[in-house]
Amino acid sequence: MKTKYLIWFFLLPSVVVIGCVVFYPFLYNFYISTTNMSLYHIRDYTFKGLVNYREIFSEPDLYYYFGKTIIWTLVNLFFHLVLGISIAMLLNRRIVGRSVFRALLILPWAMPQYISALTWKGMFNYQYGSINLILQKLFHVQGIEWFSNETWAFVAPILTNIWLGFPFIMVVTLGGLQSIPRDLYEAAEIDGASAIQRFTHITLPMLKPVLTPAVILGTIWTFNNLNVIWLVTERGLPADKSHILVTYVYKAAFTYYRYGYAAAFSIFIFIILLIFVLVYLKQTRTLEREA
Repeated sequence: MKTKYLIWFFLLPSVVVIGCVVFYPFLYNFYISTTNMSLYHIRDYTFKGLVNYREIFSEPDLYYYFGKTIIWTLVNLFFHLVLGISIAMLLNRRIVGRSVFRALLILPWAMPQYISALTWKGMFNYQYGSINLILQKLFHVQGIEWFSNETWAFVAPILTNIWLGFPFIMVVTLGGLQSIPRDLYEAAEIDGASAIQRFTHITLPMLKPVLTPAVILGTIWTFNNLNVIWLVTERGLPADKSHILVTYVYKAAFTYYRYGYAAAFSIFIFIILLIFVLVYLKQTRTLEREA
């Protein structure tokens, strides 16, 4: 019995901290989502039940922003995985200057995202940006008006976030690769396995334990990535066409000051991500059992 109380005694500080920084804000956010809190009702807000949630699903642009969020997340995650795994496999080989390359390639992830986003925003400038200058001088392509066209305004933050995000997958993959015994590859080579077969039957299965949480975290971070789109597109240019769900919520909260509505929308985003995580983990466990 004393041991039981001693365990709770040591756990109590962690439970209190988690309750203060995680559970209380979440519950308070849920409570606000059921009220009409806004700039005009900052103190005299009243309970409105599910009014804000009904308004979310009656929002005409909801499915447009949701579709863009899915595209944003899938495209970014695809290139993060492809670039991260490919570069990690190259860096896992014995090449000259490997330590220097590792340090340089980690810079996008190590730099503050705010600084990187603003730097890329300048690079996309129509007249003076380095990207348009490169297109003109090397490929003889006329400069692109990145933030005047809906498609290009969405491509710009995607390119920025790909550059920012692949080092995370690279670092995770590199750590996983270094834990794979070389004997497995040597045995596969003796059996006549090709490079593709070694990758699909040895590398990928051995990387699953490290890539599974990395994919989950990468999806959540990308889905909720506010800074890149908000800063690169100057708050959703052109005419709010480059928004995703999280930037739309941010604008509702801190431009239109609709706190109750924004809180309800954030709960909606949380439910989407929770469903994704549960389905992904269930699917991963099913595949592991079948294997």
